[in-house]
Amino acid sequence: MNFNWRKSSFSGGEGNCVEAGNAAGAVAVRDTKQNGMGDVLAFTPAAWQAFTRKLKKS
Repeated sequence: MNFNWRKSSFSGGEGNCVEAGNAAGAVAVRDTKQNGMGDVLAFTPAAWQAFTRKLKKS
């Protein structure tokens, strides 16, 4: 699956970054330090929306 990756706007300059990507029916998260070679966590769009809503309340 090809994801349209984008870096988190909360990522700092010290290399502690995450990228989120979306494709048809899925949202994925990966660690930028892995240069696209590491593990990817995939979520349904509904699960991702629920997760980000909880983050915004924190």
